[in-house]
Amino acid sequence: MPWILFAVGLVTLALGLNVLWPTRSLIGFVFSFFAEWLVAELAHFTLLALGGAVVVLVALGGLHRPVGWIGLGAAAVGGVALVVEEILAWRSRAAVTAAFADADLPAPQPDPGRGRRLLIPFWLGDRRVERIGDLAYLPDGVRRHRCDVYRPRGGVTGAPVLVQVHGGAWLVGNKRQQGRPLMNRMAAAGWVCVAVNYRLAPKTRMPGQIVDVKAALAWVHEHVAEFGGDPTRVVVTGGSAGGHLAAVAALTPGDPRFQPGFEAADTSVVGAVPVYPPTDLLSMFTFRTRRDTRWAGRAAALVFGATPTEDPDRYRSWSPIDLIAGAGVPQLVVQGSADNLVPVALTRAYVERLRAVPGQEVVYLEVPGAPHAFDVFHSLRAEAVIGAIHAWCDAVVARG
Repeated sequence: MPWILFAVGLVTLALGLNVLWPTRSLIGFVFSFFAEWLVAELAHFTLLALGGAVVVLVALGGLHRPVGWIGLGAAAVGGVALVVEEILAWRSRAAVTAAFADADLPAPQPDPGRGRRLLIPFWLGDRRVERIGDLAYLPDGVRRHRCDVYRPRGGVTGAPVLVQVHGGAWLVGNKRQQGRPLMNRMAAAGWVCVAVNYRLAPKTRMPGQIVDVKAALAWVHEHVAEFGGDPTRVVVTGGSAGGHLAAVAALTPGDPRFQPGFEAADTSVVGAVPVYPPTDLLSMFTFRTRRDTRWAGRAAALVFGATPTEDPDRYRSWSPIDLIAGAGVPQLVVQGSADNLVPVALTRAYVERLRAVPGQEVVYLEVPGAPHAFDVFHSLRAEAVIGAIHAWCDAVVARG
């Protein structure tokens, strides 16, 4: 038992330290992300499980040898780190309130049923909402050119529209895997939500993904009224790669570079909510060491067709931070402070660039201790941020 307690203690310590200080070393950052994501957003469950294991092992004689005491000490330090993470998660609502106060907006109200959702974090259904699935937004037979519509059960008319773009590093992902908690809340409150797929790399290289999102927006403008939506009140959102695509779409309405063959189509939106978005593609693929940067560039070439060193201009031409021109539609930018996939410094730089444009409206919400993808399932942070997105979108469409 002492050695088992030792092992459990080391695991607890490693997980606790990782949620507070995730690595951005190329070798370990993917594993670090998954460990941080699940443990941070389920910190209360993690504490119960590991704490219970430690108590049982101590009761069974885990402290009969010195190695057991070392394991107990490691578990205690890791447990403290997890408690700190849970405290940071509870501070999410305060961060939302502060961000909205800075923007002179009223604080969002919590949605009923939060306690139930936190107890069953992976239950993403909602009986208040109906889904109309696999609608083709381009008539070319391509399976990725499809979308799902979520709306209040029983229908709606003249409702504002939220277009949700999934993430996945432009390589993986599906419209039914992300944004579900947000779309459930918005649809239950009277919105029409459209979750879109797009072609993935490496089969389709950038800017194919941007073109697909633009095509989906054109379809929304032409057809969303058939599902009860108002095409004059469309907001676009997405997380990670989807946040990048949402930001590009909002910054380039009608741009013929990204609308080949449908240059005259309306792809405009009235607001955008990029969530932990890659906004500076050149900097995002730059790591601390040359080796890591070289390997990251080779991976990026699967999406962008060349490494950042070989063709930096193409990375700039698809980076939201380099597409900012005059004042555009309002944006709510959301970023976790402990994101090891999209560094918080890059998102802050994007927000500062937006704020430097006269007349540009932007609200920046930095979520304390939040990892990448913190809003995929129900958690304390997801509940707070989803409420913020809902309230901000309501405010944007209310004023036209």
